[in-house]
Parts: sequence; C-alpha cells; structure tokens
Amino acid sequence: MAGMGSVTIRRVYEPSPQGAFRILVDRIWPRGLSKEAAAVDLWLKEVGPSTELRKWFGHDPARFEEFAGKYRAELEGSEAYGELERAVAEHGKPELVYSAHDTEHNQAVVLAQMLDAG
Repeated sequence: MAGMGSVTIRRVYEPSPQGAFRILVDRIWPRGLSKEAAAVDLWLKEVGPSTELRKWFGHDPARFEEFAGKYRAELEGSEAYGELERAVAEHGKPELVYSAHDTEHNQAVVLAQMLDAG
C-alpha cells in the first residue's frame, strides 16, 4: 500500500480499511477474483492504459518512465480521467486498486501522481 497525498493505491487482492472507496483502474478484470472478493465500488476500465501501451510496457521497470509519459498523453483530456477525478473528489477515502504484481511500476502509481498534482 502506498499513500500518496489524498489518494491511496493498493493491490486489488488486498483488503481496504473500513470506509474506503475502491476504484479499479485496470482495463481487464483481475484474474481469479470474484466480484465479491474484489469489493470494488467503481470499475473505470477506460482509465487503464490502452491494450497496445500495456503490451508494450509489459511491466518492465526500465520502460516505466517512458510508459508514464505515454500513458499521461493517452489520458489527457479523456472522459475516463475526468470521471476518475470526480470519483476521487466525491469520496473521503478513495483508493485506486490494480492487479499488477509490481507495486511501484504500474498505472495506479501514475494516476495517483497525476491526481495529487491536481
């Protein structure tokens, strides 16, 4: 779990504290997880990186900086990012949840940085 200003990020497989509002930011539903177990309040699949970008990145830490730049460009002015901003603003304890194993190099990290930068 990483606390980044007002937005927390955590793996979708980990439980959130009471009162957290869980926003899934993956384009694909997490493998092997039921809707009940995921306890997701909002699934914004369109805010996830495009399939093309995700495949290019392949969770390679060496590509993370470049991935983050391309991903920000994808999100710029997008309706999905606007939806995310509204959801975060409307809930007291928003959490961006994701399924990647790497907790430091994933789209939720980029999103949290963008949201905190305002």
